[in-house]
Amino acid sequence: MTKIKQPSVAGSFYSADPKELKKQITNFAEHSKNYYENYTRAVIVPHAGLIYSGRLAYEGISQLDKNIKNIFIFAPAHRVGFDGLALSSFDIWNTPLGNININQEINNELKEKFNANFIDEALAPEHSIEIQVPLIQTLFENVSIIPILIGKESPEKIKNIIEYYYPNKENGFIISSDLSHFLTDEKAKQIDTVTAQMIESGNIEEFQYQQACGALGIVGLSLFSNENNYSLIRIDMENSSSTTGDKTSVVGYGCWFLYEGKTNDYLKKYYTKAILDLCKIAISSRFENKETQIKYPQVFNQLGASFVTLEKNNHLRGCIGSIIAHRSLILDIVSNAQNAAFKDPRFNPVEKSEVEQLQIAVSILSEPKKMNFKDEEDLLNQMRPNIDGIIIKDKGYQAVYLPSVWEQLPNKKEFLNTLKIKAGLSADYFSDTFEAYRFETVYIK
Repeated sequence: MTKIKQPSVAGSFYSADPKELKKQITNFAEHSKNYYENYTRAVIVPHAGLIYSGRLAYEGISQLDKNIKNIFIFAPAHRVGFDGLALSSFDIWNTPLGNININQEINNELKEKFNANFIDEALAPEHSIEIQVPLIQTLFENVSIIPILIGKESPEKIKNIIEYYYPNKENGFIISSDLSHFLTDEKAKQIDTVTAQMIESGNIEEFQYQQACGALGIVGLSLFSNENNYSLIRIDMENSSSTTGDKTSVVGYGCWFLYEGKTNDYLKKYYTKAILDLCKIAISSRFENKETQIKYPQVFNQLGASFVTLEKNNHLRGCIGSIIAHRSLILDIVSNAQNAAFKDPRFNPVEKSEVEQLQIAVSILSEPKKMNFKDEEDLLNQMRPNIDGIIIKDKGYQAVYLPSVWEQLPNKKEFLNTLKIKAGLSADYFSDTFEAYRFETVYIK
């Protein structure tokens, strides 16, 4: 006999009226920012009432590949405490939009291979999974879900499950999580910005449960992303004050999608023209005496470090950049483009008549990693021509070469010696306190 679970939070977290619910989701679609053209198989989305975070959840779930047949939904337990992972024994879940199948074959495999258990009493009152179902029903046909409620469990278990099922391209994954809870708008934005930076950089070792109620799922997906050299890219962020207007106590919301590669490679693949146009607009705006105001996808609001190089008639006309990411990528590119044009001390400021003659190149830097070496010879052996940008530091002296410098200085010894001279040191200088860092760049021209 088919077991059907009736909705638990229809009428509270979302409308119990099918027409009203369809109208609300249609409104999400009509107001979707639709930033990204690509599809993914894993997203992080919020799970508050649809009136508060439904648009963001819709934005995230709509990024999932439409060929997916099974959607795993990992969500935190808010109402019933238990150890491990809870599965649903029901064959079908019902919402005002109809029925959706539960993949019991996968459920049984999860029980056997990952020690998950059927705990219907934990899932019965829970909103964090059910709130996603009407959105899935709207966006997908012929799809089954695998609801997985997370109790006392390790993020490594979540990572292992994603790792096991990800090779099958018919499987997709939703991590259901809100961000900070019940802080002022100002404080929430501070905390949520830190959370976003940890998710986007992959530096999640210090991730705290207070940052997100679905922290275990977020960290699990992040671990999977890190191990495969993938990236989590921001779709959007806001908090409940956007709906309520109340800034005294808010809940934070954010959504991200998994990209099978590095964020900087993604930017080059999809936004080369947009980045170069941004530089040109930033330079031209100085002559029009107005601020640069352009709407770009949220990936540009992630932390980023860039160098902007200007050439005229194949001769350098200006080059300014950032070594360490300390502001959003869009602000960094705009600032460096303007500084390369007007504040490079080696050149006179660019004139209005020159703008159309400029050749623009942008290097987007990865996070610098400290190199460990026992002596200069060891350092030279580790350096990778045409790949590594190198930063050197010692006793207040510092200099950097981008990877593009290898084109002029292909010899490792000459590369390092001239970098020392650039820093203000002698070519033969070395000491026990000498530091070197390497980074890579994506070059856009």
